[in-house]
Amino acid sequence: MATKSSPKRKASTVKDPGTDAPPVKEPPSSPTPKSDPPSKQPKIEEPPKGPAKEAPPKEAPPKEASAYALNDPAAFGRNMAQVAAKSQKLLSDFVARQAAAKGDPVDPLNIGSAFYAVFKQMAANPAKAVEAQFGLWKDYMELWQRSTQRALGQTVEPMVLPAKGDRRFKDPDWEENQVFDFIKQSYLLTTNWLTRTVGEVEGVDPKDQARANFYAKQFADALAPTNFVLTNPEVLRETMKTNGDNLVRGLEHLLEDMDRGGGNLKIRQTTDNFVVGRDVALTPGKVVFRNALFELLQYTPTTETVHETPLLIFPPWINKFYILDLQPKNSFVKWATAQGYTVFVVSWVNPDPKLAQKGFEEYMREGVFAALDAVEKATGQKQVNTIGYCIAGTLIAATLAYIAASGEYEDRIKSVTYFAAQVDFSEAGDLQIFVDDEQLGAMEKEMIKAGGVLEGSKMAMTFNMLRANDLIWSFVVNNYLMGKEPVPFDLLYWNSDTTRMPLKLHLSYLRQCYRDNALAQAQMQIAGKKLNIGKIKTPVYFQAAREDHIAPAVSVYKGAKMFGGPVTFMLAGSGHIAGVVNAPSSGKYQHWINDELPETLEEWMAGAVEHPGSWWPTWEKWLAARSGEMIPALNPGDGELKVLGDAPGTYVLIKAG
Repeated sequence: MATKSSPKRKASTVKDPGTDAPPVKEPPSSPTPKSDPPSKQPKIEEPPKGPAKEAPPKEAPPKEASAYALNDPAAFGRNMAQVAAKSQKLLSDFVARQAAAKGDPVDPLNIGSAFYAVFKQMAANPAKAVEAQFGLWKDYMELWQRSTQRALGQTVEPMVLPAKGDRRFKDPDWEENQVFDFIKQSYLLTTNWLTRTVGEVEGVDPKDQARANFYAKQFADALAPTNFVLTNPEVLRETMKTNGDNLVRGLEHLLEDMDRGGGNLKIRQTTDNFVVGRDVALTPGKVVFRNALFELLQYTPTTETVHETPLLIFPPWINKFYILDLQPKNSFVKWATAQGYTVFVVSWVNPDPKLAQKGFEEYMREGVFAALDAVEKATGQKQVNTIGYCIAGTLIAATLAYIAASGEYEDRIKSVTYFAAQVDFSEAGDLQIFVDDEQLGAMEKEMIKAGGVLEGSKMAMTFNMLRANDLIWSFVVNNYLMGKEPVPFDLLYWNSDTTRMPLKLHLSYLRQCYRDNALAQAQMQIAGKKLNIGKIKTPVYFQAAREDHIAPAVSVYKGAKMFGGPVTFMLAGSGHIAGVVNAPSSGKYQHWINDELPETLEEWMAGAVEHPGSWWPTWEKWLAARSGEMIPALNPGDGELKVLGDAPGTYVLIKAG
């Protein structure tokens, strides 16, 4: 009988903050009833001698135990036979793919060199390694002692708890059932020990140390007891309840996902029944310009008058633009239109091998400059206010630096708003782990082999690894172990609607920005001009998000301080997506404002004022002051540019592998 532990807990040192993606929704389960201990259960008396009497029925086993009892052994056996057959197919397919992959890099992520560097330093200090092992053994002994005390009916405090935000151990049996509580705590103790031991090795190059830490956590996440049938109480109960039918369904899902990925696993995070233009990207508008790199969308005004200066939005080409136009309730595009702005959005093409040699200069000239010219023809306005989201913000910053150095397109950009965009990459977070020379060399070979592009699924896996528990393993449990279908969710559909990356642009971005930080050091060049961010005098507004793991707030802040003109910095709650896409009607999160720009983000936060809810209205006041007087609204097609089709256009519909 499991005895409930005291609520007082010691916090785990392993943190796993949540992401913008919500947990997979599941139907609520009833709490597991508790039974009396055996000593208090009624005993069945032996019948007295004499005439036979009907014996009273035997008491049913405790419900807590019956939840893990097999219902139908025959059905279970049949299902396990199916599991074995399907597993055999998976194994044979895997062997065939490994044979076909002969010649591919054995370690494309360069994990081995990082751990070699760490183990080399550990070997140089064996006393430290012995001390770490002794510490783990001591923790295990204490855990065994506490577990024994609990088995004897005593109330004991757990040694360790999951970190705040770790949703893996939410099932009540991880605490109430003694066996699963022991499994959980032993896993957390080992995880803490592993990450602490790897992270505290002295004398290791910081880049090798960061990669070793990252992959140690990936290893620990993969081996979590939640990812296996026999050590996950929720999965085990479902397996007993359905006689293993959940595992059969899960393997069917796994085989389907392997087929969808062309032999590689492509995990479904949501249902596939979303249609762009019907379920997402719904704001009315027209395509008014198209070239090889992008389509320009002009949205239908919803007010009689609009601000004189149009708003031109450049979303990241790593994803599709409709993150800013998911549903009417959370569409930034729809909201900005309702505030009285003539809104244009660049919808980047999903590049194929023909665009492999397009680089920063081409994306500046055929992207940014071409869009500026198109907006002028559509509205008659020479100046525009712009927004650059993520990597597109980096492009806009590089473009402004080029304008400052060359004089081309001078005074065409009136202001820039940066959504989660980096200019200084010295503290760019975990993505720096993927940009050493060995990994970039392996990526270049892979892109050349694919015709000059990086398939979207490769980029998606990289971003998913940054939050593996939420974006990988939670779906492994839901789809493959529980055998459930993923729930419909627009944000996760957008996340899976990937784009390809052209070879020249992508490798230049990773090498010059992430690896060399050349843009921040005024060493990056476009068309022979060195780019100096300090020469930019254009007013800029920086939005960063407190929990952003792709463009960390500290990195965004360092870049903001480099600009030579007026700078406004604002910090939003949540992460890379929800920190941006947070409509006022949602009532979620908060934002911080500080008119000063001290040396560090920590100092900025010390003087910042917190405000509840969305930051959009605060930003709009800033933008309105730079958007001119109100003039009669123009519909798409009223200017020199004619309508080419309805929004969301055709480029957004191109699928990637």
